[in-house]
Amino acid sequence: MHNRSTNLPRGYLELLERKRYSQSTIKTYTNYFRQFMYYFRDQDLNTITHHQINTYIFDLIQLKKISGSQQNQRINAIKFYYEKVLDRKNEYYHLSRPRKETKLPTILTLEEVNRIFDLTENLKHKCILMTIYSGGLRRSELINLKVEDIDSQRMLTKVCGAKGKKDRFTLLSEKLVIELRKYYKKYRPQIWLFEGQEGGQYSATSIEKIFHAAVTRANIRKYVTPHSLRHSFATHLLEQGTNLRYIQELLGHASTKTTEVYTHVASNALRKIRNPLDTPLN
Repeated sequence: MHNRSTNLPRGYLELLERKRYSQSTIKTYTNYFRQFMYYFRDQDLNTITHHQINTYIFDLIQLKKISGSQQNQRINAIKFYYEKVLDRKNEYYHLSRPRKETKLPTILTLEEVNRIFDLTENLKHKCILMTIYSGGLRRSELINLKVEDIDSQRMLTKVCGAKGKKDRFTLLSEKLVIELRKYYKKYRPQIWLFEGQEGGQYSATSIEKIFHAAVTRANIRKYVTPHSLRHSFATHLLEQGTNLRYIQELLGHASTKTTEVYTHVASNALRKIRNPLDTPLN
């Protein structure tokens, strides 16, 4: 549970929880909104104007050098209070938003992905990394997998309560099933597919650690995170000719616009273009 600080306005935290925002979003919103309240500590929150809020955000950009995504999160935390808690419809939609940064994801090659798995000797660690890639899972989705979510009859993995609170099915690799059977016999997980040493869910930071250790062993110099396995899964599917709409379903994207980023990093179409430097002069 969260620290129910009296600093927050009445109803702010309760409404976040009632609307079933994720734990990390609740933590972020309450933290940013407390900072907003401290900035305007000598003023009644209900009298703060759009101009004052924009000035506050601009100060953070100039002085704290906050990123575009943090700017958006801070605005959303403020908007949540005025629009959801106070029920002021559409009143705070005109805050200055950052321009959308279009950064392309870093993709691991199929050879690099397999090198990561081959050089991970710990069976549980290997299965964790393979499961993320095999289903194109987010880290939180991997942590929330239960033993019964692995359907080896239909060769599918069920992802429950994913982003947007929607369940979906994604792919299950035959190679992974072989490893998971060995893993199950050895570790006998009770509820969660991957459990910590003391029981309970596996931790996000532990996934980060085992991934980076595997990347180091594989001698990969790219800057990658566990999420890069998800990006690589989607890109490799696209490169082997899978329809973008199916990839969208497997990843659990609400819109194809999100999935379309992989068309910019897939190399199969680019390889068909002949480089002019390689064109013979005669």
